[in-house]
Amino acid sequence: MAARTLTVECAVGGGYAAWREQALRALAAQWAPETVTWLERGPGRATAMEQLALDAAPVPDAFPEAAASASPAPPSPPQVRISKALSQLLRDAARFRSPERWAFLYRVLWRWQQGDRAVASAADEDGARLHAMAKSVRRAMHDMIAYVRFRECGGPPPGPEADAIAAGEVAGDLPQFVAWYEPDHDVLEEAAEHFAKRMGTASWWIGTPQGAALWNGQTMQLSAAPDDADASGAAALHNAAAGDRAEPLWLAYYRSTFNPARINEGALHQHMPVRFWKGLPEGALIPGMVAEARNGARRVAQAGTVGAMRGKQVAVEAEQALPQRAAPTSLDQCRRCELWQHATQAVAGHGPDAARIMLVGEQPGDQEDLAGRPFVGPAGKVLNDAMRRAGVAPDTVFMTNAVKHFKWIASGKRRLHKTPAQREVEACAHWLEQERATVRPMVIVTLGATALRAILGHKAELRDYLDTPVRTDDGTWLVATWHPSYALRAREPGAPQKIAAAIEAAMACARRLAER
Repeated sequence: MAARTLTVECAVGGGYAAWREQALRALAAQWAPETVTWLERGPGRATAMEQLALDAAPVPDAFPEAAASASPAPPSPPQVRISKALSQLLRDAARFRSPERWAFLYRVLWRWQQGDRAVASAADEDGARLHAMAKSVRRAMHDMIAYVRFRECGGPPPGPEADAIAAGEVAGDLPQFVAWYEPDHDVLEEAAEHFAKRMGTASWWIGTPQGAALWNGQTMQLSAAPDDADASGAAALHNAAAGDRAEPLWLAYYRSTFNPARINEGALHQHMPVRFWKGLPEGALIPGMVAEARNGARRVAQAGTVGAMRGKQVAVEAEQALPQRAAPTSLDQCRRCELWQHATQAVAGHGPDAARIMLVGEQPGDQEDLAGRPFVGPAGKVLNDAMRRAGVAPDTVFMTNAVKHFKWIASGKRRLHKTPAQREVEACAHWLEQERATVRPMVIVTLGATALRAILGHKAELRDYLDTPVRTDDGTWLVATWHPSYALRAREPGAPQKIAAAIEAAMACARRLAER
């Protein structure tokens, strides 16, 4: 025989109480959940006589037997004993706004009545859904308490409350404060009880798209929402904002305490979701302040980092990458690279303008930076000794460096040499070429790899040019050898003597080429 389907109407206005009465009657008739269709009808509020209880018991048993001595009672829905925890879950989940909530809650109650206690556990499929619904309702309750903003009333609130007060049906005057809020679930009644305790004897009105609550300081009145609830809510906020003398002060305070340096948009949206902003007086200020803070942070960040950013590497000629600046009139005014910032002075070449031999080193050392002349330190002594042994008088040679400023790193109280970068060598090429054009030497002796590359204008390995004189594009002889500082750094036995001998041989070769 086919199962019979019964349609049961549940008044939404009664909420949990109305559903409870219908559910108890359905349980008494042993109607399985799949045979019952739950419908919602127009809102109507249950009276106190309709609040039939699902009694909560410490130990949930099946239907209790009626005592034999109990006096006759009028027919009523039977009591079903459930646990206190399940009772609270059902009450909370009943406020969950969903067309399937009543059918689902009846299925939970049916399973409990049939002895299936797992339905109250979060590990059960229905139990997990029940707990999730209750949690969502509690969250909506928390949000409403947190985000409702009362405004001092400048006019009557919309809806039947104002008419009831005016007609004397509700004692008191028009409310002192009004608020409009759009909760995710049916939590207005519970939230209204909270605000009644918190606001004391101050009267207020809270409107939502589903209903409204009016508290006159003594009694609470709940009513259904009018057909134009959204328009009524907007009118209430408009009237309240016009009469609330404290709101401009609050907005000024909120703006003044806003710290753009500590803005965290992710945390802001997590703790104060955007959907709540329209009900907050300060909600209209937040987007503008966040945008200003974002733009300000971007400007501050760019000001200090754009100039120092590495950026994307692009293969271009070094000359094209250098900024176009006017040529300085003297070496001391050179700002083509940043080495001038930490050097004592620029060290120009030194020697006779008609010298037949030009020596080109890497850069000035610590003592050269202080003295303002090239090769006056320990490396200069090694070089001068090698030149004298090769028969070259130091005062007949023009001495200079590929880089004119001392590049160094601090080590305690000492300044240690640091090899200049290629771009720094190229920045000084202007001065080296100017010195070559002035002196016009027959032979150029390069000391070290940096000087060799500066003269050739391209990458080159020093070992490929040792002991092999070559001619440059302009016909000048080029003799490459070690830098004299290499002899000071070498630690292998006999290495300093070999390096000094190689420098001596290069200078002797340069002397012979210059005498041709």
